[in-house]
Amino acid sequence: MIGHGFMGAAHSQGWRVAPRFFDLPRDPVMQVVVGRDAERTAEAAATWGWHEAATDWREVIRRDDIDLVDIVTPGDTHAEIAIAALRAGKHVLCEKPLANTVVEAEAMTAAAEEAARSGVRSMVGFTYRRVPATTFARQLVAEGRLGDIRQVRAEYLQDWLADENAPLTWRLNKDIAGSGSLGDIGAHAVDLAEYITGQTVDRVSGILETLVAERPVMAEGVGLSGTAGSERGPVTVDDLALFTGRLSGGALASFEATRFRTGRKNALRIEISGSRGALAFDLERMNELEFYDATLPDSEQGFRRILVTEPSHPYADRWWPTGHMLGYEHGFSHQVVDLVTAIAEGTDPAPSFADGLHIQRVLDAVERSSEADGSWQTTR
Repeated sequence: MIGHGFMGAAHSQGWRVAPRFFDLPRDPVMQVVVGRDAERTAEAAATWGWHEAATDWREVIRRDDIDLVDIVTPGDTHAEIAIAALRAGKHVLCEKPLANTVVEAEAMTAAAEEAARSGVRSMVGFTYRRVPATTFARQLVAEGRLGDIRQVRAEYLQDWLADENAPLTWRLNKDIAGSGSLGDIGAHAVDLAEYITGQTVDRVSGILETLVAERPVMAEGVGLSGTAGSERGPVTVDDLALFTGRLSGGALASFEATRFRTGRKNALRIEISGSRGALAFDLERMNELEFYDATLPDSEQGFRRILVTEPSHPYADRWWPTGHMLGYEHGFSHQVVDLVTAIAEGTDPAPSFADGLHIQRVLDAVERSSEADGSWQTTR
């Protein structure tokens, strides 16, 4: 695993726990974690159960005992690491968004397609696809329970930057992060909408806004944020993304991504309305799915709460008894299960780098639309 911050902890938990709850066709060995700082990387290895710590990722991917590379670094390094790993014959898992630019994502996808001809697999980490409730929502749509999809509303709302004096983290630097709320969390909203509906966002019209242009430089990182120093620096990414999309099936979708929505901590919310029914999901209530069956008699219609913890629900049979809730970290275990299974079976895991490239094109189209005063832009 290359990188060991917030996402490194989440991925490590997935690698540690998945083999203990699921019967995997291969046994993952957490061999080495790589970081820039030797001391901090060694601490991460000890904390999360990696056998070794290293500081040179290029040397590590050349090793014969490494079969898979998990990339959890900031976006500005994804392309270089992923392409090098694929060319070295290593399977690759790369955190989202796939890259910082369309050009980088195209190069990564080309490398992945070339490597696949030799049996090397790759996947991008849109983990919220693997929350049991969202996977179940996709099943309901695929079974026709919602009929023709007419409207989609997807939003990802956080508030950890609402304080204008919160420190300037790397996520606020376009050169490192690629974009702000749009790529960091908006990419999740787009991917989840496409995953559940089975459709793609083909055109967009939107606007990006930077609400706080300058912040204190961060003195020490803690979680997503940290402590502020005395100097100040510019914010070079968007704080708020609002856009409309036209889906491939004809429906309209609205999207919002912000880290300024006061009171919302991690609210990835989606509502899908169709000719026969509707569903709604909120990550802050991640074990629940709301479902509306419009085919029932009027006297029986209304949204009903489904607790997605039954053994018949996706992934749930390997965890706890009904009603004993799952949490944020479980999606990363499910990601490991699906990736390892695909590698063992010789099949292509999803979402692919090509899927990640598509999301990158959507993000790029939103940026182009914002620069053109909201005019419609194609994502192809």
